[in-house]
Order: sequence, then C-alpha cells, then structure tokens
Amino acid sequence: MEALGATNRTQRLVLAFFAAVWLALLAILYADPQIYDSTLGLEPGRNSLADLAFLIAISSLIAILALAILRRSRWIFWLILLAFLAGIVRVIASALELVGTIPAVGPTWYVEVQAVIGVAQFGIALAMIAGYRKSGVWGAF
Repeated sequence: MEALGATNRTQRLVLAFFAAVWLALLAILYADPQIYDSTLGLEPGRNSLADLAFLIAISSLIAILALAILRRSRWIFWLILLAFLAGIVRVIASALELVGTIPAVGPTWYVEVQAVIGVAQFGIALAMIAGYRKSGVWGAF
C-alpha cells in the first residue's frame, strides 16, 4: 500500500475537481449569495450566518472525501464514481433550463456553470473507469 501522501493521476484529478468546486462555492458566496439562500429555502436578504454554515458543512464534506481519497477508500471510489457518472444528468437538466423547457434554478451564468461541472464530473468518471480497468480501485488512468 502506498503512503498517505503518494497519489496517482486519478486521485489528483478527483482532488483537483473538489478543490475547484470549493473555490467556486466561495466565489458564488461572494458574487451572489442569493443562490445559497434559494438553495437553503431562505427568504432573500441578509442570511450570512446560514450561508456561512452551509459553506462550512460543504467544506467539511469535501475534507472528509479528500481524506478518504488519499486513503484510497474503496467505498468512496464507488460512491464518487456513481455520483460523477450522474453528472450527465446535470448537463441535460442545464440544457433544458437554458432552452426554457424546465424552470431555471438561478441566473443563466449559474446554470451554465452547473453544465460545465456536469461535463467535468462525467469526464472524470470515465477516467476513473479507465483506471479501474487498468489497475483496480483508484488505479491511474
């Protein structure tokens, strides 16, 4: 078994994705905190404490996932793989929102970001499958 600090391409790719998502969460909180409010079902306005609590909760989840990735947890591999494969649904939903078939959940730029995230998730899932076929769980693609 590799040391905790030694990572392969698959692990680094998933960790980089989570880091990018975390930075995007910070940017959204700064640029348009109303998106957090609508996600949490709060009245629009000054809900900075609730927004911060939400950010801390998501940050904690990302930190736990990152640790599990570094430890090459098998069940986290399968959980992330399934979640990332479902990213294609995010792409389809965003496309339907952009053409007006279903109501948009936020401003156009947010719907577009959701689509990009879905494409990235699905691409990473395909890389994870390639790594699995080569070397097993958390194998490098």
